[in-house]
Amino acid sequence: MHSLERIGRYRLERRLGTGAFGTVWLAHDDELEAPVAVKVLAENWSHRLDVRERFLTEARLLRKAGSSRVAQVYDIGELPDGRPYFVMEYADAGTLADLLAAGPLPLPEALRLTALAARSAHALHEAGIVHRDVKPSNVLLRTAPDGTRRVLLADLGLAKSLAQASGLTLAAGSAGYRPPEQAGPGAGIDARADVYGLGAVGYRLVTGTVPAEPGEVVRPERLRPGLDPGVARALMRALEPDRERRWPTAEAFADELDRLASAPAAAVRPRGRSRTVALAAAVAAVAVAGAAFALVNRPSSASGVGVEDATGRIAIRVPDGWGRQLRDSGWDPAGLGLPAGHEPGLAVADDLTRWQDLGADVRGVFAGLSEHGDVTARVDALGHPGCHYDGARAYTGGRWHGRIRTWSGCPGGGRLTDTALVPADGGQPQVYVQIRQHGGGDATDRVLGSLHVT
Repeated sequence: MHSLERIGRYRLERRLGTGAFGTVWLAHDDELEAPVAVKVLAENWSHRLDVRERFLTEARLLRKAGSSRVAQVYDIGELPDGRPYFVMEYADAGTLADLLAAGPLPLPEALRLTALAARSAHALHEAGIVHRDVKPSNVLLRTAPDGTRRVLLADLGLAKSLAQASGLTLAAGSAGYRPPEQAGPGAGIDARADVYGLGAVGYRLVTGTVPAEPGEVVRPERLRPGLDPGVARALMRALEPDRERRWPTAEAFADELDRLASAPAAAVRPRGRSRTVALAAAVAAVAVAGAAFALVNRPSSASGVGVEDATGRIAIRVPDGWGRQLRDSGWDPAGLGLPAGHEPGLAVADDLTRWQDLGADVRGVFAGLSEHGDVTARVDALGHPGCHYDGARAYTGGRWHGRIRTWSGCPGGGRLTDTALVPADGGQPQVYVQIRQHGGGDATDRVLGSLHVT
């Protein structure tokens, strides 16, 4: 891309983000003396007329919505090289994805923010538009003059008019937030597709975890013990695979969330937003996903029990007695503060249902791959309230180098280690390993030495 300093009268200050088809810049409108966001079509797509038209359609749909709950478009134009751009209001407080970097939110806040996002979607629906890609990174936050936060829905790159959407059959949307009717050929979609995405956003804000595939979603109270049953019912109704059983409108979903947020139960069950909570939810998503646990039955002689994840990319061996329960369905690295997604991962333990409880007598291992980000930096930021931090040491073993951080004296008397592993030659993938132990000797090096990744 050619170096840009100005676009029209807008003075560029810094890049806010880059997507598949364009880049968004923070800019300053010198005439109105106000910050704005400028979205520019990517140079490598400038020759594609269909992509160019989709880009311009996004600006038109945002303008058509005409709501204070949807990002406003102020201007549209074209660069000297022919690439189009449009100018939007600037969301100075980031996105819901940014808020999630610190872990699950206090329950009333999670419910109210989801309700506001649902009202933004309803504004689109009233304008005859279905978003088709509702997710935390597309829900913007802007500071209002009174200091409160406004919620804006943005990024209508996949949006369609409801008239068009009724006949759509092509897959669209993001994993975890996409309803089954958007995953492949079907009978078209309607506004209830966005209700599913909103339910997934609420689920993520409440549990810190991206939902599993439609029909396989772990009930949120299993990831956040003590959750108000009414909240769980509201979220699971939004996440119904059968759209006839979902909330009929985004507004109806918002009304219920607002009611729940004001209920006494929501006020007395706040959750902290530490990285430890977020990580526990991410690990638990592997540990408890699905209706039942798979029993491990792959002993490998006196050296322990060998297990692998569903993709076959991760294999590890644990001491006998640790391998009673296995979940091999992957994990979301966002719980560790890394880019969100669904990566290979497994959890194996003698009791996975109690993995989140540091007071429980649990012996087991979690291992997850990450193809993006710095695992070592994220592991160095971890903490475990109630446990005593014993320090860190270097690890070198065959293909892997890493750093092991150890905690002891946890509430139930147990101990744990968090390890960040990188290939000896650098690069990717990196691996995060958490080991829970209770009594007896230390199996950390033996377990790490058995790790095999392809």
